[in-house]
Parts: sequence; C-alpha cells; structure tokens
Amino acid sequence: MYRIISGRWKSKRISAPKNFNVRPTTDFAKEALFSIIENRFNIDMTASSVLDLFAGIGSVSLEFASRGCQDVTSVELNAKHAAFISTTAADLEMALQVNVQRGDVFDYLKKNRGRKSYDIVMADPPFDTDAKKYAELIDWVLNNAYVKPGGIFILEHQSRQKFEHPNLLDTRKYGNVSFSFYSATMEATEETAGENLTTNP
Repeated sequence: MYRIISGRWKSKRISAPKNFNVRPTTDFAKEALFSIIENRFNIDMTASSVLDLFAGIGSVSLEFASRGCQDVTSVELNAKHAAFISTTAADLEMALQVNVQRGDVFDYLKKNRGRKSYDIVMADPPFDTDAKKYAELIDWVLNNAYVKPGGIFILEHQSRQKFEHPNLLDTRKYGNVSFSFYSATMEATEETAGENLTTNP
C-alpha cells in the first residue's frame, strides 16, 4: 500500500494485490522528494513532462499526475505491475495523463533515443542493481538527451551506493533510501536537437 501525498487525490491510499513483489517509495521519502523538486528546482508540475523508469506499481507516476502533471510516461517490465498502473490511473481519472509502457527500461532507452526529452526523469531500479548497471543507466539517460536543458534526472538507490559524476548536483539520504539529482548534459541535448533538425526539416 502507498499513499498519494498531495494534489487532486491527496491522502488517497492505493492498495496493490498482496502477491505483488514491490517496494514502493515510502511516504516519508516521497514527500521529501517532491518538496525538493518543487522548492529547490522550482519545477511547475502542471507544465512538466515526466519519464518514470522502473515505475513499479505507480507510486511516483500517480503522485506526479495527482499534482497536475499532464504528461507522465511510466516504463515497467512486469506485466501485472504495468496493468495495475493503467487500471489505477483510469480509476482515478488520470488515464489521459499517464502513458504506461511495458518493457525493459534499457531496451526502452535504446529504442527511443532522440525521440523526446523530459523535464524530469525518475528512475528507481531494483535495490540489488550492481554498480555497472547503475552507471549504464545514468549514461543512457544523460547522454541521449532524455533530460531537457534545465531539467533533472533523479536516481533512487540504496544509501550505501555512492556515485561520482560530473552532472551530479546533490544526494539526499532518507534512511536506507537516497535520491541523487543530476543536471542535463548540454552536449547531448544540442546534438539531438541538431539530429532532429536534419531528419525533420
């Protein structure tokens, strides 16, 4: 079970089937995360686009939608989890806001390179993800213009994991969960913009 913290569906509790093996972001950590997004990065939810990778059962995706975000793309490999996000979004009248894509995150990033950039990219890989895969994920997101200029990439991870990267802005710890915040890579956004101009005159 998780709770939508704020927005249209504030305090709404979402219960997933008991046989789902999921680890939703805790209410405490999620509340802190969205406070940082809104206050430190001054991002207007209602005018933002969001890519939620490893979306699980939609705790973060539906939080964005509840707060007025009209463009949320949720990528989740588990078919039952992806269906749960779609069904819950429809039940909460968010179906037009939340676009669920079922598939492997790395395959999705490879197939959709250069197609769209987002104001916020959020990723919550399994906690047992190894350092090499974390590094691969960070590179795929930041080096392929998934983050708009002025946007942010947020990586949720175990607090024992430490990252070094030139785009790393800050890491905030909440118990055994931490959020690392990255800025967009300007070279990647400029390169993709040039490719789009070439292929779409």
